[in-house]
Amino acid sequence: MKLKSVGIEDIRYPVKIRQKIGGRQNTVATLALRVNMPSAQRETCVSAFIKILNKYQEDLSVTIFPDLIREVKEELQAASAHLEMTFPYFIEKRAPVTDTKSLMEYRCRFTGGIGADNDLILSVWVPVTTLCPCSKEISAFGAHNQRAEVNLNVRYHRFIWVEDLITLVEQTASSEVFALLKRPDEKYVTEKAYENPMFVEDVVRRVAEQALAHPDIAWFSAGVESFESIHKHSAYAYLDSDGIR
Repeated sequence: MKLKSVGIEDIRYPVKIRQKIGGRQNTVATLALRVNMPSAQRETCVSAFIKILNKYQEDLSVTIFPDLIREVKEELQAASAHLEMTFPYFIEKRAPVTDTKSLMEYRCRFTGGIGADNDLILSVWVPVTTLCPCSKEISAFGAHNQRAEVNLNVRYHRFIWVEDLITLVEQTASSEVFALLKRPDEKYVTEKAYENPMFVEDVVRRVAEQALAHPDIAWFSAGVESFESIHKHSAYAYLDSDGIR
């Protein structure tokens, strides 16, 4: 009986990711591999994959990722190969008033395929703040706000830094989220969100507008989940560029 694909899941591996500011950031990636291998091929996916991963461990970026997948495909004599690499990525941010530095963590993912699934997608998950327009409208004072998360996935014409996608998303919400804020910063972000109320539908539309205007983005999908502060449920909205362009 011929198998459609074989692979490995949940491999955690130390890698170095290229940074926009220069240099490389050490992180630990979680990887998943799927290949369509000929029945005569006896070499295990794990040994071949780890051997190739060792080669690229010191320098990974979305530009190098296709070379890694191609080498896996050729090494295993597979008709196609599909690889996902998810990793935490840290960016230094400064608080808006006091300029206090802190490191913000973002979840990122490279997804690529060669063969039947010839594709490369860059994904980021960005925490933001949303403030409810209805709550602000009906309340005599105050309004409920909450942390939300935006997931943006893109195919691109030319190289795009992870940092640029994160910045694109953070500009679309009621306010950014920071790892460390002092009292003057808290006042600033609270009042900024209050003056900029948004539903998840508003945020996802603004992300879409930014992505559509970006000259290097060929396709995108965006989802926004708001972890509601006064409801048991979350609010969610999704949009992609299929049928828009």
